[in-house]
Amino acid sequence: MKAVIFEQHGGPEVLQLRDVPLPTLDEDEVLVEVRACALNHLDIWVRQGLPGVSPMPHIGGCEVAGVVAAMGPKVQGFSVGQRVLIAPGLLPRQVSEWTTAGLDHLDPDYRIHGYQTQGGFAEFSKARACDVIAISPAWSFEEWAAVPLTFLTAWNMLFRRANLQAGDDVLVMGASSGVGVAAIQIARYAGARVIAVAGGAEKCRRAEQLGADYVLDYTKQDIAAEVKKITQGRGVDIVFEHVGSAMWSSALKSLARNGRLVTCGATTGPKVELDLRFFFTQQLVVTGAYMGSRHDLLTCLKLVERRVLRPVIDSIFPLEQTRQAQEHMENRRMFGKIVIRVGQ
Repeated sequence: MKAVIFEQHGGPEVLQLRDVPLPTLDEDEVLVEVRACALNHLDIWVRQGLPGVSPMPHIGGCEVAGVVAAMGPKVQGFSVGQRVLIAPGLLPRQVSEWTTAGLDHLDPDYRIHGYQTQGGFAEFSKARACDVIAISPAWSFEEWAAVPLTFLTAWNMLFRRANLQAGDDVLVMGASSGVGVAAIQIARYAGARVIAVAGGAEKCRRAEQLGADYVLDYTKQDIAAEVKKITQGRGVDIVFEHVGSAMWSSALKSLARNGRLVTCGATTGPKVELDLRFFFTQQLVVTGAYMGSRHDLLTCLKLVERRVLRPVIDSIFPLEQTRQAQEHMENRRMFGKIVIRVGQ
């Protein structure tokens, strides 16, 4: 089969389109003929050398949609040709205190498809049957691929970590990203007032079209000052953050007293400064989020199926242009998801 692999970590130039062996199935696994695989910043970090990448040479890609091509002998409930996606977060292989609490994403054995396993930038990808989820024709393969990781992460960040409530003011940093467009929709679904931050007039216009009540252009405006104007000097209840060092100061200054900042990424850098005096006198909460539970993923998929939430696609690249797709993401040109189309 054809796959985009890298044999060593580095820049986009390490990506190669190669013929590689078809995955061999264990008795509880499903082989998926990949039709689409969405791109995430995680794929770039994996390529650059994020600790824990396995195996090597490596195939990235964690948001896979396609059809069942073959099954191991113990697999039940699926049929060849059935439309499916592979859950980006793979369930732990043993029962633990975390899995019994419904917090599988906190288990040390929780893995991500395409990071700690071979992924979906290939004609075929495999996963255990418990990590394969049936999908309907309600959306195209490309649209389904644009959903699972980003919507799950945004849902966990807002509802589970930041305790989102109706009437909250929510500031969405990096609103043009895949997780950002998910956050705008989820916050609006919950009855929050959304202030979206993006770079440039076109991205701001699209964020407003998506449902943001206010849009701010970080290239032209002082974000914290504008937030205080919008909230009559109070600040927001929640900052949805994943940009990292470049926007950290603005993010903290935008919070109201007793506000919550939740973060899942560090696109512009992982090192930030925090004045503890401001932190404790304002009684702020800063929390992290990593993926989310399988239960919450199924909830997100249900809402997408019903068109309460919807995928937003920036662009679609063929498999052989995976390098160009990653360069497009690194240049921050997108609004929504970049998707790799595989096959027909």
